[in-house]
Amino acid sequence: MFIQTESTPNPATLKFLPGQTVLEMGTADFPSAESAGSSPLAERIFAVSGVTGVFFGNDFVTVTKADAVEWDHIKPAILGAVMEHFQSGKPVMLDGSAAQSSGHAEHTGEDGQIVDQIKELLDSRVRPAVAQDGGDITFHGFDRGVVYLHMQGACAGCPSSTLTLKMGIENLLRHYIPEVTEVRPVAV
Repeated sequence: MFIQTESTPNPATLKFLPGQTVLEMGTADFPSAESAGSSPLAERIFAVSGVTGVFFGNDFVTVTKADAVEWDHIKPAILGAVMEHFQSGKPVMLDGSAAQSSGHAEHTGEDGQIVDQIKELLDSRVRPAVAQDGGDITFHGFDRGVVYLHMQGACAGCPSSTLTLKMGIENLLRHYIPEVTEVRPVAV
């Protein structure tokens, strides 16, 4: 098994490509070791000292490290953990804990048509590009023209995430949906 790695715009995050499917659908975010109980793979990666976050996409694993730790010191252990997991035959996620299919928050009430347009643009234009960088952005809410988005994986804590939100996503949404006035990040 050959696992490729790619850098991301976030220097604290590295993208690991195991050459096979990680999640059939959706994404899974583990912002701490305590949140990894539903995933044997995430638990194995968190066992590496210095790992502070794990994120799964369709064909990649994104790992975030502590600032005081160098990639040269932990990358071999992470590669080993990922390889051992896939060779073990264990599932990535335990039964009943599969990732959400869309990852977007539900929205009820008025503005339903606007929210559907926002989600469609996120799914067709934004999320594929963000996945290339090892992350994901999901809809969290819409209130009086303000779109609230949750950033995960390499996007969470990325130095360029504010620029991505304001110059990229906000401009895109405002162009196609006049009711959108601003985009703000949320921490979940």
